[in-house]
Amino acid sequence: MLETDLPTAAPRKTYHHGDLRQTLIAAAEAELIEKGLEGFSLRGCAKRAGVSHAAPAHHFKDADALLSALAAEGFDRLNASMAEAMDAVDGDMVEKFVASGVGYVDFACANPALFHLMFGSRRPDHESPPLAEAGGRAFAVLTGNVATMTGRDYATDPAAGEDVIAAWAMVHGLSELLIGDKLHLPEDMPRPAFKALISAIIRRSGPKI
Repeated sequence: MLETDLPTAAPRKTYHHGDLRQTLIAAAEAELIEKGLEGFSLRGCAKRAGVSHAAPAHHFKDADALLSALAAEGFDRLNASMAEAMDAVDGDMVEKFVASGVGYVDFACANPALFHLMFGSRRPDHESPPLAEAGGRAFAVLTGNVATMTGRDYATDPAAGEDVIAAWAMVHGLSELLIGDKLHLPEDMPRPAFKALISAIIRRSGPKI
């Protein structure tokens, strides 16, 4: 799957309260896509955002703190992608479960660099409250779906834990295969056909009701 380039944030002469932080997060995502984690720097993000090298210190103590904020935003966007996919389905809970998985895969394929930052990098502080809470909200979509479908609670029932792990492993592994272009799907595969294929695969990992 091809990465989607994000527009570079245009330099601005002044910032109102709250603007600089979000501008730096957007610049960080563009910097990550272009240069990867190896070439990522706070200085590069400041330059891309059109601010002085010292300006990011007002919001982020270092590059890893900025990456933590970007990862937290990524989890919120993942959550939104799953919720949007579920809202678009009129079927029963099984179909909503499948739709949430499609939303997960769609997010990963559209944002591979961000996806790998969220799940494959140790640079973000995953124990920081904003990132931990954002990740928890996204995870709660899966655990909530399993609980609704089966009546089993992930927190107390080992069977529910197995259901959650199986479903997560399926969509995450599928996402990695697609990002790495390991499935060799046709580049011109129509969206309906792609969605039908992904849905059929995800359905195989669903909890036994």
